[in-house]
Amino acid sequence: MWKFLLPLIALFPMGAVANPACPVCTIAVGVGLDIARRLGVPDSVVGLWAGALLTLLGYWFLKFMDKKNWHFRGRNTIVILASVAMIGFVYLGTVKYNPVSICGLFAMDPVLFGAICGMLIFVLTGKLYQWMKNKNGGHAHFPFEKVVLPLVALALASWAMMICF
Repeated sequence: MWKFLLPLIALFPMGAVANPACPVCTIAVGVGLDIARRLGVPDSVVGLWAGALLTLLGYWFLKFMDKKNWHFRGRNTIVILASVAMIGFVYLGTVKYNPVSICGLFAMDPVLFGAICGMLIFVLTGKLYQWMKNKNGGHAHFPFEKVVLPLVALALASWAMMICF
């Protein structure tokens, strides 16, 4: 049946909307995190991507709240911090609390440290993208710039954490 419907659907082109935080991408990142853990990727790197993922889920929840017209003071901060705090629920029972020295400055669990770094990277690259876009007359410099910035920043941070931990 699909053999006949697909050509018919192709006759009616529709505009495609690119969304860097689409549900499919979000689920793919979640599955990728589980695979990474099974492959032996260090907990700090898994935490980094988990922090970015949970921040993305917080973003989606904020969009849902906007759709329902739920507004209250401190809403964005509460949702984002709660999203990153969920790292404990994601890996509850699978990751043991194991504080390590971070650059000789303080001791923290690598998953929690990675999650906080991932959250900060995701939020800051979003703000960087908006700043760059405004400087360029309201247009991105290249297609999918909003997607590339956080991915490159997270990849570089992953590489740095692989070296440090």
